[in-house]
Amino acid sequence: MTRNLIMAIALGASMAQAPADDSRPASSNVLNAQYPRVHGDNRLTFRLTAPNAQKVQLQPGGADNGLGKGPIDMTRDEKGLWSITLPSAVPGFHYYWFVVDGLNVNDPGSETFFGWGRQTSGIEVPEPGADYYDLHNVPHGQVRLRLYESKVTGAWRQAYVYTPPDYDANTKTRYPVLYLQHGAGENATSWTKQGRAHLILDNLIAAGKAKPMIVVMDTGYATRPGATPVQGATGTPQIPNAFEDVVINDLIPMIDASYRTLADRDNRAMAGLSIGGGQTLQITSKNLGTFAWIGSFSAPLRNFDLKTSMNGVLTDPAAFNKKVRLFWIGSGTGETAIHEAASQLDKALEAAGIKHVAFVSPGTSHEWQTWRRSLNDFAPRLWR
Repeated sequence: MTRNLIMAIALGASMAQAPADDSRPASSNVLNAQYPRVHGDNRLTFRLTAPNAQKVQLQPGGADNGLGKGPIDMTRDEKGLWSITLPSAVPGFHYYWFVVDGLNVNDPGSETFFGWGRQTSGIEVPEPGADYYDLHNVPHGQVRLRLYESKVTGAWRQAYVYTPPDYDANTKTRYPVLYLQHGAGENATSWTKQGRAHLILDNLIAAGKAKPMIVVMDTGYATRPGATPVQGATGTPQIPNAFEDVVINDLIPMIDASYRTLADRDNRAMAGLSIGGGQTLQITSKNLGTFAWIGSFSAPLRNFDLKTSMNGVLTDPAAFNKKVRLFWIGSGTGETAIHEAASQLDKALEAAGIKHVAFVSPGTSHEWQTWRRSLNDFAPRLWR
């Protein structure tokens, strides 16, 4: 056997044993960026060129996330290219960033999304068999930027308003309204950019699973003119949040005056994720003459008490059941503390005879896949 033949056989055996690279650029990458990459089994490969750096780490966003516990050390090659491949990730959207010699930096290959109080890198990991938040060939609504002047804050604000696909064609039709809130460190863009709420609604409406509705997404922070900081629970000075008054006195009147709404409590809902879920419980319970549909997505419920929470409205189950058309609470099994609290609340509500829906998202953490699934379950239950 010749030397060349032996080498060819060895090379062929090596190639046969080498796994095929089935990775592809993440759909959340900037145009033409090849990294980060998603493998067929949802392993993720990240790269960063930083030849002068001494240490580079990958930092997933938050303790409850589908990427793993960070910071995670990356490996440098001889040219200064740092890389890491993570084990199979939980499907959905995940915030992340790099830590370069102690400095937080975004990934130049990724789009950025407003989260953690700043523009932050994010990666989209596909979920096999789940396409309810994907772009399909169905009629599409519009997401409109609405500027308005707040009497509460004395400043201009902006909200994003989803109008259903037939809104402009059916000019005599009026629609119910869902006010949908983001989480801490996010803003009015989050439900469409990270959450794909408009695509979820488009697909539900096209399938006849949800009724056409208007969805209003505003930023959940508001400060009165000259507001004085107060001591927060941690002793840190905080500015009182006047968002509740903005919703009731500014936002709802503006929406009802500007869009063809069904302007009554039976056609008005509010829902929110994380701290936005807490805001929802506070605002709706204090204004049951304004809202009849309530959704809490992964709200912090650890100290929830049926006698004192939600402004005490749960102390009279019969009255609450009569007024509230839907009381929906949800959580992901991966957000351990929040899920345990939601499970305990579910049992307490059941024992008290308070009508509600308890939704569980298997395997997902305090992240957007939990809240996409939540909206996909919550929206079809509205206006029924």
